[in-house]
Amino acid sequence: MPNPFPQSLLVVGSGNMAGAMLRGWFAQGLDPASVTVVDPSPRDLPDGVRHLTAIDASIAAPDWLLLGIKPQMLGDVAPQLAAIDLSPTLVVSMLAGVECAGLRAALPGARAVARIMPNMAVSIGQSVTALFAQGLADDDRARLEALFAMLGTAEWLADEAQMHLVTALSGSGPAYLFRFIDSLGKAAEALGMPDDQAARFAMAMVRGSAELAHLSSETPAELAERVASPGGTTRAALNVFDADAALDRLVAEAMAAAARRSVELGQ
Repeated sequence: MPNPFPQSLLVVGSGNMAGAMLRGWFAQGLDPASVTVVDPSPRDLPDGVRHLTAIDASIAAPDWLLLGIKPQMLGDVAPQLAAIDLSPTLVVSMLAGVECAGLRAALPGARAVARIMPNMAVSIGQSVTALFAQGLADDDRARLEALFAMLGTAEWLADEAQMHLVTALSGSGPAYLFRFIDSLGKAAEALGMPDDQAARFAMAMVRGSAELAHLSSETPAELAERVASPGGTTRAALNVFDADAALDRLVAEAMAAAARRSVELGQ
């Protein structure tokens, strides 16, 4: 397809996630001169990017507006954006919990709105990004999908309510895995392994296992059963996880809490 990059991109809020997305796009050809970033203290902006510490009326009507602020900030930022002509603008929001209807109400002058939910693996080009929009033109949909596919994988959701679940699964999910890696290292250390060695073993094991699961035609559940011989060491460990469905219940409770918080942030 033709170059999917917007002719002009206004980014409001360039924290860890938005900053990583920009760096990924710059590496793949986005012209820094086409980008304006509004942020009190942005990170690692290349030469050519226009940087402003606040929104002002001097900003020309952008092709795309990427909202990288916290959801709670929309009420303060939206009136400031009213000074800008958004009639030609596609608003792309990563605000957890804020639905398209809320975005349209906050920014009524925008041409169209869309929602995204990436995760922090965007910093290494391996994010899984969920996309959602209502009534978006085919050209906009294709460009949006192509742009986020540059940063990993991108997939459209059919139901906006699933955004809360995506937030709980892949948006927040890296933190769950990081905690599990940390717990593995701590457990090995408690059993007598030096802490630095335990951390290395845990990290290498998770990395290799994730790649194995990615390449395998078998499900993760099937792969676990392949590792667990009857009466063996792995089965002894899995019996602890499986007792009263302890692991499944814990993960389900954690994800439900994240999904509830996503709903609350949008209210």
